[in-house]
Amino acid sequence: MSEREAVVKARRIVVKAGSSSLTTSQGRIDEARIDALVDVLADRRAAGVEIVFVSSGAIAAGLGPLRLTGRPADLATQQAAASVGQGQLLARYTSSFARYGVTVGQVLLTADDMMRRSHHRNAQRTLAQLLALGVLPIVNENDTVATDEIRFGDNDRLAALVAHLTRADALVLLSDVDALYTGDPRVPGARRIDEVRGPADLADVELGGSGRVGTGGMVTKVEAARIAGIPVVLTNAASAARALAGDAVGTLFHPGDGRRLSTRHLWLAHATTGQGRIVLDSGAVDAIVERRKSLLPAGVTGVTGDFSAGDPVDLCDGDGRVVARGLVNYDASELPDLMGRSTRWLARELGPEYEREIIHRDHLVVLNSREEPR
Repeated sequence: MSEREAVVKARRIVVKAGSSSLTTSQGRIDEARIDALVDVLADRRAAGVEIVFVSSGAIAAGLGPLRLTGRPADLATQQAAASVGQGQLLARYTSSFARYGVTVGQVLLTADDMMRRSHHRNAQRTLAQLLALGVLPIVNENDTVATDEIRFGDNDRLAALVAHLTRADALVLLSDVDALYTGDPRVPGARRIDEVRGPADLADVELGGSGRVGTGGMVTKVEAARIAGIPVVLTNAASAARALAGDAVGTLFHPGDGRRLSTRHLWLAHATTGQGRIVLDSGAVDAIVERRKSLLPAGVTGVTGDFSAGDPVDLCDGDGRVVARGLVNYDASELPDLMGRSTRWLARELGPEYEREIIHRDHLVVLNSREEPR
């Protein structure tokens, strides 16, 4: 079965639409565009496909009602626009899907929700229950309370993580560009890329910046496709129906070697940020990267940052390159006294509770030099 056929046969699909696909250049909700997209999603749902819709546009939708001429630069006004726009956006979706008798449910997430394991599990359960109840989840970043993560990547990365949360079979990213090009498609000489099977297919691609009202660019969409681990189609909203029907539109990203990370390892690799760094000697790097062992105190040569037991931390080699990330069993303040010691010595001198790994291999994901999971 080809990857295009896999999209057609998918029983659960995450569809993400960017701000420019949903709003006018003045920042107002484009009701005709939303209705057209809802028509497509409702049609697939009527065919028995479960749809999870990741929608951008809250900040953009709030610009018009607040009489703002463009996306505000300061965080407080962005959050205010999101507060106004999110309600209008959901009201419009509720009304549009009601034409088909489809109930929608709002799920607002932040990067912090994806980082905290308990929040991550709660989001997973909520989405699963909404689908079980026949509700179409509409997911957006909670821009009203987000801080740095308000620039999450126009929800592209969030959509890939939601695809993992829901164990989706395919991901469709809708943009204002019909496919991935080697450069700006408005510039002569830019070549369209129909399929991406691996890094070699991206060698000539110049990944540009953001669009007119959104925050993402092609770089976030390529990143999302890499994270997803399932067939991903990138195209524009006008081609959504054809993309979901398996037609050769947009750019198809193949899922690589077909190996899909466990939810825990995906969460560690892509939904967390290291709260500190632990520096390893060469033996510990080899044990973790090549032999997939746990991190023991004997292999630690340095510690930076202020973190607590249970936090995600980055593991670095002697040159400062991040090689792995994991959930640490100790506070940062405890580690200097443990560095270079064997667990047997620590248990004898400090007590049996110290005869444990700094990070257990089950709570550790190996990254390469580009911080990609292995």
